[in-house]
Amino acid sequence: MQIDPSLHTKAENYKLLTNLVVPRPIAWVTSLSPGGVINLAPFSFFNAVGSDPLYVIISIGHNDLGGAKDTARNILANGEFVVNLVTEELFDAMNISAADFPAEMSELAAANLHGAPSVRIRAPRVAEAQASLECTLFKTQALGANTLFIGEVVMFHVADHLLGPRLRIENFAPIGRLGSPSVYCRTSDRFDVARITYAQWQKGGS
Repeated sequence: MQIDPSLHTKAENYKLLTNLVVPRPIAWVTSLSPGGVINLAPFSFFNAVGSDPLYVIISIGHNDLGGAKDTARNILANGEFVVNLVTEELFDAMNISAADFPAEMSELAAANLHGAPSVRIRAPRVAEAQASLECTLFKTQALGANTLFIGEVVMFHVADHLLGPRLRIENFAPIGRLGSPSVYCRTSDRFDVARITYAQWQKGGS
């Protein structure tokens, strides 16, 4: 079947896109409002896009009223944010933080979580997260109803039990986002297959 997005509503196209481009990692973003309120919100339009410098991207849409979300306003005001990664034991807290809390109320407290100081930026990270990325804002780009935020990772926070030899990350299993609106996946079922070279392919190797 061929589906022409021009013949469908924005909601239908969103459903198609987010059910096909899967799994997607979840950026659980902490940011600081100008008044000092810690905002915490999850975003699944997120990924790593560069290693030199270390860049990640988050795409943030409008709120239900058509205005900027708290996270977007805070990042634009302060030029910084933290991406916390969501593991399975934090799912319920992440789900709570997705609710439409008023800007003056911290989702961190509502989800019974705690802030921990960052090293390079003012915005705190989630103390309970096994991994967090401190980011400074590099650039924004308007994309229709979304704004793309490109952040440079300036500090990693990784739980000691995840670190193996030579900075190898071991036994880290964050959850991922699948279909819209509320389907998720685990990343604990994995397989490891080495890439082959062109020379190996020519010889029929694998």
